[in-house]
Amino acid sequence: MYSRGGFLEDFKSAFNRPNNAHVQLIIINVIVFVLIGILHVFLNEAYYKIYVYANVAMPSVPEAFLHKPWTLITYMFSHEGLFHILSNMLMLYWFGRIFVEYLGSDKLVAVYVLGGIFGGLFYLAAYNIFPYLNEHVAFMVGASAGVLAIIVATATLLPQYTIHLMFIGPVKIMYIALFAVVLSFLQVRGVNEGGNIAHLGGAFFGFLYIKQLQKGNDWGGWFTRFLNFIKSFFVPSRNIKVSYKKTKKSKSSSKGSSSTTAAPTSSHNQEEIDAILDKISEKGYESLSKEEKQKLFNASNR
Repeated sequence: MYSRGGFLEDFKSAFNRPNNAHVQLIIINVIVFVLIGILHVFLNEAYYKIYVYANVAMPSVPEAFLHKPWTLITYMFSHEGLFHILSNMLMLYWFGRIFVEYLGSDKLVAVYVLGGIFGGLFYLAAYNIFPYLNEHVAFMVGASAGVLAIIVATATLLPQYTIHLMFIGPVKIMYIALFAVVLSFLQVRGVNEGGNIAHLGGAFFGFLYIKQLQKGNDWGGWFTRFLNFIKSFFVPSRNIKVSYKKTKKSKSSSKGSSSTTAAPTSSHNQEEIDAILDKISEKGYESLSKEEKQKLFNASNR
């Protein structure tokens, strides 16, 4: 059956699905990749490097970064080449889907962006501390730091969670995360030295984020509140009409007696969630009871 909205309506529907942050981040990355690619086609190489690439890529020189501080955000949504964005988006989808299932969309966005920021600052610091890196000016683009933050965060939360890899079979995600971190470390002296340094920074943030969350400290809470504040300017407020209806007193109630209805209390307080996360970390998600799984899911959607 033909849909009147066509492509734009399907696109909007895919973007606005609830608890869908991993897909939303992928869509944003793809849109930026296409727009930059179009500019690259129409501009000659010199103009592209000066007016486009230099304004989205993060520089390794502090003076240059201070002139363009927005690159700390734009670099993590920009990519060079189809394989670059494809590999990052596939990893973001696979691990993001698991992350969202247990901790929700708000926390995923916080880990992606803050992991990318942490990785960018780690990259900037390393280039200005280690002499062998300070020999030349470098620029960095790519979502890898934010993606690796999500991978490591997911593996820290659910180390026993198993996925099936083609030609390999079932593998626990903690080993996939460990492989990604070790590979990035071994390639620090390679061609993509700056990118791999940022990977390590993002991975470190993802690990710390979950460890703090298990202690009851949400390092991304302030960022979620900030995003919700920004969104409030674009989401129209709804006028809700409230109607009141008088109810008759029950005849069976005794004279002079009164009854009050207590406000419902949350069945999944922070201590319960922390205990569930600790149990997952020690014994894996499969060890949870049906009730515990439901509490964790409800908490992720608060």
